Amino acid sequence: MLNRRSLLAVSLSTAIAVPARAAPDSFAGFLAGMRAEARRAGISAATLDRAFAGVQPNQKVIERDRHQPEFTLTWAEYRARLVSDQRIANGRAAYQQNRALLASVRERFGVDPGVITGIWGLESNFGAGMGDFHVVEALATLAWEGRRASFFRGELLAALRILDHGDVTPGRMLGSYAGAMGQPQFMPSSYLSYAVDFEGHGRRDIWTSRPDVFGSIANYLARSGWRAGESWGQPVALGAGLERAAGGRDDRRPVSEWLRLGVRPADGRPLARPDVPAALVQPDGAGGEAFLVYANFGAIRRYNPSDFYALAVGLLGDRFTA
Repeated sequence: MLNRRSLLAVSLSTAIAVPARAAPDSFAGFLAGMRAEARRAGISAATLDRAFAGVQPNQKVIERDRHQPEFTLTWAEYRARLVSDQRIANGRAAYQQNRALLASVRERFGVDPGVITGIWGLESNFGAGMGDFHVVEALATLAWEGRRASFFRGELLAALRILDHGDVTPGRMLGSYAGAMGQPQFMPSSYLSYAVDFEGHGRRDIWTSRPDVFGSIANYLARSGWRAGESWGQPVALGAGLERAAGGRDDRRPVSEWLRLGVRPADGRPLARPDVPAALVQPDGAGGEAFLVYANFGAIRRYNPSDFYALAVGLLGDRFTA
């Protein structure tokens, strides 16, 4: 998702080290200022007492923020890691187990169940790996530590709004070291914008309620421009000389023009209608795999702005539901 560093990204930059704040009362001063700001925003004192009870700077959060690994994968390497036989097998089982629920989510939001399951699988391993950091403490640590203070302060305020609404308790508000929460790994601001109570129990629970998890992912995609009944894209074979002629995901042309240039489906499915705008994506450059992608590819990229991620989600979703 946007604004969240993740091992699913194509490359990760090493964090810039900054001196830690050593004064034992400086964090208490930060919390006092945060409390005052939250009270001005209408958050109750009782909520703040519960949210900040026992909160201390978390050194593990700081270490992870400062010492992220730096690496770059090719598409072939990324695909081998994420679109693995084991993940496909797990995803097929998860899809079959939740098929009726996913159909209900599609009926409401128009989003393909395979793509929902693909995102769920990549973000939290189908709910098994959503992180065990307490979100308020993690965000408070990062907002106080200072490297991206303004961003994390805003996310902390959003987390406090969620708690004040009663959707979750501080002890159950778990996520990554950077504050991405629950099974869909929403940042608190994304939760406020996109999380839904699909189960109808009066709160939006992206930690333990699969209806809310699936509905929230679908709502995110629907609000990001997902087109019901259309594909995200598909692998294609290229005609001679076309490898170097395509301009990437921003070079959108009608499918009829790609057909004229020699693009042909490589997965047995027909291409989209001749008038549908499409782009030719070659993630490893000329000579590697090629994909014709449609508008829904862009919706997936709004969840996580990486071509590799969007391709992996689409390919996994296709395999899960095959």
